[in-house]
Amino acid sequence: MSDTPAPFAFVEAGADAACRGALDRADRLRDDPDALKSRWPTSRVILLDEKGNAYADAEGRLLAITGHDVSEGPGGVGAAVFLGLDPHDTAWFALEGALTALDAPRRVDLRSAAASWPAFDASVFAQARALQHWRSRHRYCGVCGGEVALSRAGWQGTCTKCGVEHYPRTDPAVIVAVTDGSRLLLGRQAAWPARRYSVLAGFVEPGESLEQTVAREVLEETGVRVRRCRYMASQPWPFPGSLMLGFHAEAEPDQPQVDDELEEARWFTADDVRRARQRGEWGSTQDDGEGPVLSPSISISRWLIERWLAEHGGA
Repeated sequence: MSDTPAPFAFVEAGADAACRGALDRADRLRDDPDALKSRWPTSRVILLDEKGNAYADAEGRLLAITGHDVSEGPGGVGAAVFLGLDPHDTAWFALEGALTALDAPRRVDLRSAAASWPAFDASVFAQARALQHWRSRHRYCGVCGGEVALSRAGWQGTCTKCGVEHYPRTDPAVIVAVTDGSRLLLGRQAAWPARRYSVLAGFVEPGESLEQTVAREVLEETGVRVRRCRYMASQPWPFPGSLMLGFHAEAEPDQPQVDDELEEARWFTADDVRRARQRGEWGSTQDDGEGPVLSPSISISRWLIERWLAEHGGA
């Protein structure tokens, strides 16, 4: 199993070090505009375009400029979202704006950044993108239709008509590696690249525990009955705003029967999974032209597969 850190950090059950994020969110400063204003000139600002791409330099690296450089630019501190403080106590903000090709030669989408940027940069980008998505889709109150005014450094919206408060939301979803004791259950959607398989996943429904979601989703998608499950790790999945809660589950050796969500679901042996890992993420290395290709290494789905394989004789 690779020791490369995930771009959107995993938080394993019982892993104390993993409980620290890229930034100290510094909630105490969100209600202190004077403190934020004083930090603005020396802050770092990640700029996003209207599509949610981050501006980057000629090598494709994150272009985070100082607040002083945009103090007279698109909005300044009042329109920027305060993200938090880095380990050097430098404030980080996110701002939607526009730069010329001379100022920022490239724009990078979040998936590309997750696959190639350092974990810190990718995590800051993910936080900024998720907040941008929430703000762009919550300009009006869902209760009365009134216009929503932002406060708390971009982390709260208040309806100007009825006063209802709105906050950034994260949708919980389970993702589960299902085993019958010797085999791993993997499925694929029709829209995925050829031969791509992954573990199963689904959103938590109202009034449902995580364990109940695991059992329901697996049964609905494949007809396989889960006996028990255990929590493994979590990963923020800001595409645009989910939290993936990873599980390993033990199930009956039922024959998979797919519904309309999956094109196919199959049991795979540990040898099958080892060979799939050797093929690479796109089947480009040691490719025999057959068999499954596993989910990308940036995802918790791949991490769950690797953990299962390690428990069943993998390297």
